[in-house]
Amino acid sequence: MSTPLLTATGISHSFDTDLFSNVDFSLLPSQSAVIVGRSGSGKSTLLHIFSTFIEPNSGMVDLFSKDLYSQKDEAIEALRRYEIGIIFQSHYLFKGMSALENVEVATMLSGTKIEDALLEKLEIKTVMDQKIGELSGGQQQRVSVARVLSKKPRIIFADEPTGNLDKETAELVMDVLLDYIKETGAGLLLVTHDEAMAARCDKRYKLEDKVLKEVL
Repeated sequence: MSTPLLTATGISHSFDTDLFSNVDFSLLPSQSAVIVGRSGSGKSTLLHIFSTFIEPNSGMVDLFSKDLYSQKDEAIEALRRYEIGIIFQSHYLFKGMSALENVEVATMLSGTKIEDALLEKLEIKTVMDQKIGELSGGQQQRVSVARVLSKKPRIIFADEPTGNLDKETAELVMDVLLDYIKETGAGLLLVTHDEAMAARCDKRYKLEDKVLKEVL
């Protein structure tokens, strides 16, 4: 059996109130997983714990066979730059730059190259010279996906990546993400309210009543 890319054990966290406790989770190479649940259940917080941005109150996150939160800041920053990709519902692109320049920022930092095939799959190759402000919302989100995938991440963490997209564009984005993990052996962890997108993942989890359970 493949070694998991991500293993979380006994994860608990709270802000003003307890969000979840004793969460166990794992993600294998070439595997897609989705976490669903009501707004405020803690889905995004759990994603941020798995993806280096929030240290849990208790429990351990093992990322690429290393204890994530025992590592130094420099090592965690290197994970963010080279090993993981994060796609948000809001694209966080640089509006004064072109689509191409936005993707180039990521590839320069990670030492990779932009592939025309990826831009063609996302149907944005013809708009790469345009400024971000000239693009539609759907085009902007696809540029943000291209920026993340051009880094060649080993895990993609996606927080409502299709939340602002029409059905056709959402399906296109999901096609590209699933193709990427099959081709590269990367993993995909998705947080979404979109049942159609959730149904396409290999494993489905529900965060409810402070507990993460696999939906069989």
